[in-house]
Amino acid sequence: MNIRLLASGLCFAALQAQAADISVIGVFPDKAVLVIDGGSPKTYSVGNTVTTGIKLVSVNKNGAVFDANGKKQAIDLGEHINRITPSGITSVTLQADGRGHFIVQGQINGGTMRMLVDTGASLIALSAADAKRLGIDYTKGSPIYINTANGTVRGYKVKLDSVKVGDIVLNQVDGVVQDSGLTFALLGMSFLNRTEMRRDGEQMVLTKRF
Repeated sequence: MNIRLLASGLCFAALQAQAADISVIGVFPDKAVLVIDGGSPKTYSVGNTVTTGIKLVSVNKNGAVFDANGKKQAIDLGEHINRITPSGITSVTLQADGRGHFIVQGQINGGTMRMLVDTGASLIALSAADAKRLGIDYTKGSPIYINTANGTVRGYKVKLDSVKVGDIVLNQVDGVVQDSGLTFALLGMSFLNRTEMRRDGEQMVLTKRF
């Protein structure tokens, strides 16, 4: 199957669980197209056992959810995720898009958020509209002024209760909400500094440190 031909309803990600490497290359209502251990693509329905100890439990537009011996394992759109390793280390492998950017489908305070990995941003940055959608009362934060390419804009420094990317969950992460000038949420260094970052070509591996 040529992954380049997949439509917007398809995703490509990977789950390392038990001794099996499971890749999700397509999602449809109640079904997912999987590649097991590099084999040929095969369609599985929700409820099917895909390999020993692992069952497909749900599918949505963002990816698929598996049950690995009683533990729920979600794969988000466009991510390659090493879920279970003998050492218990939590890591996520991100795949660059066609422009070389790393986009993650994560969660902030339990709400879904699509973010651009930006090592030049000192904090996780959100627009006022995104903050309102996530239920963040940012006006109670500390007012600050931020220098951007379009000039100086006002922002509010806030503390995010939780930030989740793949299986990496960090609590009490510093963020900033901008009144204007931000068209895309940024996954900045307040999150990235608490991981070990390793880039290999078109992939970036984040491993949780603390």
